[in-house]
Amino acid sequence: MTRWQLFREYILVLLGTAIMAVAFNIFLIPNLIAAGGISGIGIIVYYLYRFPVGFTILLLNLPLFLFAARVFGFRFIFRGLFGAVSLSALIELLAPLPVATGDLLLASVYGGILMGVGIALVFRARGSTGGTVLAAQILNKMFGFTSGQSLLGVDFLVIALAGIVFNLELAMYALISLFVSSRVIDLIQEGISNSKATLIISDQTELIAQKIMSDLDRGATVFTGKGAFSGQPREMVLTVVGQSELHRLKSTVHEIDPQAFVIVGNAHEVLGEGFRNP
Repeated sequence: MTRWQLFREYILVLLGTAIMAVAFNIFLIPNLIAAGGISGIGIIVYYLYRFPVGFTILLLNLPLFLFAARVFGFRFIFRGLFGAVSLSALIELLAPLPVATGDLLLASVYGGILMGVGIALVFRARGSTGGTVLAAQILNKMFGFTSGQSLLGVDFLVIALAGIVFNLELAMYALISLFVSSRVIDLIQEGISNSKATLIISDQTELIAQKIMSDLDRGATVFTGKGAFSGQPREMVLTVVGQSELHRLKSTVHEIDPQAFVIVGNAHEVLGEGFRNP
């Protein structure tokens, strides 16, 4: 990796943590929405003792990073430490930002959206902000728990604690925010695409592939499988088309072979000629 690429990744971590800090200050902290994780504990502590959220996050993260350094090595946790310190500092620097809304539903939804965008950018830069993600990695390494089990367990405990300290209604809004942020992370990580991946099983695969290339100007791959019931070899065509081209593709296949078996699925992200560059 070049120095320029490394620099870009650290800038992306800064941008992601800045977006997260904005979400905290204009949506989540003022409305006491503790959507899981160490940041959720920070909001609970702020409500009880008025201790700054950013400092709480940093103080709770430091023992985790020290422990992780012993388990994984310092090189593994350095970028995560950078993200955690950046997030904590930016939350405090951006604290004077005005509150966007007092409506709990709007705050949980839009706070979740911004959190999801910020976290996804940090992940794209191969970074971390510590917290429950780091705790999950430690539990996975030491006790064999999956990352998903660890994250779900810790986030559930924090939201349950918020329900006890605040009230059940705020805990439910925190769950909404957690769900929204996780969906946004998935959308950004997997990509948003209207492309369709199509698998066509037919006795006329060569003709179908030629039509796809000539009429739709798309590439196609022909390969051989075996029918599980008949045990006979069957040829298949794999191609990816845009949403607007799907009807033409199905019509073309039906004209050539009305008995063709066609499977259509969403392709979250497509890289290559005719689509996006990597």
